[in-house]
Amino acid sequence: MFLYIIQVFVQNFVNTCDVLIPGGKSGTIGHMHRKRIAIDLGTANVLVYVPKKGIVANEPSVVAVSVDDNRIVAIGNEAKEMLGRTPDIITASRPLREGVIADYRITQAMLKFFIDKVSGSIRLARPELMISVPAGVTSTERRAVIDAALAAGAKKAHIIREPVAAAIGAGVPIAAPAGNLIVDIGGGTTEVAILSLGGIVAQNSVRIGGNKIDMAIADYIRRKYGLIIGDQTAEDIKKQIGSALPLEVPLTMQIRGRDMIAGLPKTIKLDSDEVTQAMGDELDGIIAAVKAVLEQTPPELSSDIIDRGMVMTGGGSLLRNIDKLMTKVTGVPAYVADEPMLAVARGTGIALENLDDYIRSVMSNR
Repeated sequence: MFLYIIQVFVQNFVNTCDVLIPGGKSGTIGHMHRKRIAIDLGTANVLVYVPKKGIVANEPSVVAVSVDDNRIVAIGNEAKEMLGRTPDIITASRPLREGVIADYRITQAMLKFFIDKVSGSIRLARPELMISVPAGVTSTERRAVIDAALAAGAKKAHIIREPVAAAIGAGVPIAAPAGNLIVDIGGGTTEVAILSLGGIVAQNSVRIGGNKIDMAIADYIRRKYGLIIGDQTAEDIKKQIGSALPLEVPLTMQIRGRDMIAGLPKTIKLDSDEVTQAMGDELDGIIAAVKAVLEQTPPELSSDIIDRGMVMTGGGSLLRNIDKLMTKVTGVPAYVADEPMLAVARGTGIALENLDDYIRSVMSNR
């Protein structure tokens, strides 16, 4: 049954999947004993899945670069620790913004880092990659991901759309003739899609995610308290006391930053109701994206959605009470998937793991 689900899914997926080899030529997939690697190339984190091993790497999408000679100093966990703490001669930044490549060279280096970490820097054959991308990316943005993967050392590169990968990773039966609503809130984008019979029936992709929510929190604190805080502090606030809905008993937290006027260290007390207010506009944008997809849904599938509810994945779905907020404003029951941050990587890996089987299935039906 599982293989049937994968095969039906792929018959829809293959038509939208880029399969490229160096030189830009299209390629078919033969039965080769090449190492395969699935990558969730996120704005906030990179997750790597290896068939039969599962997720083998989960690190921040951060790269530290030397200003003087443009040399890469650190990638991943080591680089994230440098955010906001680097001297003038080093800059630490994220090469992906809102789900797409903002710095091609740095993204290529980051991909090579993770390929080498999984495969080893010395290898007999170049690996075959499958990389997840937002459903709303342009063909140019999608091509940039493929080119970066090939330049980083991949033999072949495949693309899978994030809502499809998220649904597979969350165990949603997308091959069934019934509607399934997936909401994937990542670091740079939120992907909303209705899936049925292995394909996307309706979808919306908005460039709102965890990073913009963090920025909204930092902006609120700067405006109200005249306090400048870093990205990591804003993220910590969201995780520790953030809530999509006001709490009966508000949570509080001591926040340290730099006073805008005096320029000196300063500490304030912040409560969860303030954080809810700070995140309001970004959450409204996510809600609008979900409603837009529901409005596009064929009537036959709408009843399925009510019965099955929406499945929420991505790191943003871990925000306290966001499932309750979605249920309240849409009338559709919302459920957070198990290990939601891993859903896209796991789904990308499952698709890659079954690549030969479903390609053979498609070929045999021609």
